[in-house]
Amino acid sequence: MRIIAIGCEYSGVTTLLQGLNVWGAQRGVHFHMDDHFTIPDAYHLSDEEQQAMLDMLPAIKERFQRFQIVYHVRLINNYQHILFGGFHLEEEVYGPLYYYPGLTVSDTRKYESEMPDDAILVHLHARPEVIAQRLDEAPHPHTIIKPDDVPMLLDRFAEEYRTSWIRHKVSIDTSDLTPQQLLDAFFKESNAHFNTRDALLLLDQKYARNA
Repeated sequence: MRIIAIGCEYSGVTTLLQGLNVWGAQRGVHFHMDDHFTIPDAYHLSDEEQQAMLDMLPAIKERFQRFQIVYHVRLINNYQHILFGGFHLEEEVYGPLYYYPGLTVSDTRKYESEMPDDAILVHLHARPEVIAQRLDEAPHPHTIIKPDDVPMLLDRFAEEYRTSWIRHKVSIDTSDLTPQQLLDAFFKESNAHFNTRDALLLLDQKYARNA
């Protein structure tokens, strides 16, 4: 599976990717997972390094993001099982708004034309009040979004989802879903988009459960 999950912060992107990663590990499917396209990268960097990313000049942030997206286009072509959180479409939304105001994201559609045809774009969203509640109850160490921006951000992610050239698309409202229900919804909604390899994998798992 080649999955690109996008959505406003607190919409469930990381929850879905972690759920898929665990699901795969339990079944011998080893995903390459990258969920570090936001600034700062809270997964691989120390507190000091994260602060250094925040302090970078806007033009340097834009260049860094552009370079890492190009690098990960290569990875999505090289791995049969890969999970991306946010990736290039998150950059379309957050980049000009929060990282480098006044600059633009370049070559987004070109990136998509260079991705494998079996990539699946998953758009996660939730009601604005649910996003606000999640932000209040479990804030991230470096929250990117601003509460007043949430309705606009939900619209922007929906727009990027609609206009994306990626052919296989799934949209899931996570407002009332537990992590397990989100995982179940993903498999239900994505079933028609899986390539032959992944469809056979899921079929084997179904027979194994019923044996």
